[in-house]
Amino acid sequence: MNERIAVLGAGGHSGTFVVTELRRRGMTPIPCGRGTDLDVAFRDADAVINCAGPFAATAAPAIEAAIRAGIAYLDVTAELEVVTDTFAGFAAAGIPIVPAAAFYGGLADLLATAALGDRPAAERLTIAYALSSWRPTPGTRATGRVSAQRRDGRRVTYTGGRLRHRTGDAPCTEWTFPAPVGTRPVVGEFTTADSAVIPTHLDVPEISTVMTSNAVDDLLAADPSGPVAVDEHGRSAQTFLVEVVARWAGGERRAVAGGRDIYAVTAPLVVEAAARIVAGEGDAAGVASVGARFDAGDFLNALSPRHLTLG
Repeated sequence: MNERIAVLGAGGHSGTFVVTELRRRGMTPIPCGRGTDLDVAFRDADAVINCAGPFAATAAPAIEAAIRAGIAYLDVTAELEVVTDTFAGFAAAGIPIVPAAAFYGGLADLLATAALGDRPAAERLTIAYALSSWRPTPGTRATGRVSAQRRDGRRVTYTGGRLRHRTGDAPCTEWTFPAPVGTRPVVGEFTTADSAVIPTHLDVPEISTVMTSNAVDDLLAADPSGPVAVDEHGRSAQTFLVEVVARWAGGERRAVAGGRDIYAVTAPLVVEAAARIVAGEGDAAGVASVGARFDAGDFLNALSPRHLTLG
């Protein structure tokens, strides 16, 4: 079967990686630029992957068009508020909907699910990100501005079983990552889409997220230049390590993944999810994350070692 996957934002940075990955896997991308008639574009598609941010503007219309076409919808949003809106607004949809099937959201969700294994709950999750650098794309900067406006400049945390807003400076501390990264200064309460998807299927009342300080500095810098390709695949030199620690009374479990280029690794993650859904795996109707839809260990192993190094 030659699966046809509509790709919104196909000409953008992440969308280009997604189109390439679809072709590598023998699937046919249907590029959809801004202004595309979605009902026409989705008519012959088996699923749609939305890479067009800010997702606050594109997610709901694309989901509604996917519902009319009767095809699965996936996106790569890191906009936490968009994820919560999607779960709230489309819970009864008659198609599979997978928000945040990306580096932020999907990867930590899979790692957390794998770390918990057969345990029904944990008292706390810590998600620790180490990025060697971060040169955000224009799309990342644009979505960040939209999210900041929606939060009125406040920070988001997940505590007491729900998302809450805080003011003031984020806490700064240190985190000891697995080798070779080691102990690094980090910024706390760096809440991402992970904290919107994980609680939808895992019983964890406290989720704390930290990001290496150098990456936060890069994100806030005025430099408008984005990632610079350094290999034939278009990837940047950026490396990442993500560690998820699940803790409960008397025990803890960890799951770790490392790799190259947070934008590039989003493509195999969302394409793997799309391929499984169109093949009939994890294709239940309604909104569910990658960690909820699939066997997390099997999914992560499918991305290793080509895209991820697992620890």
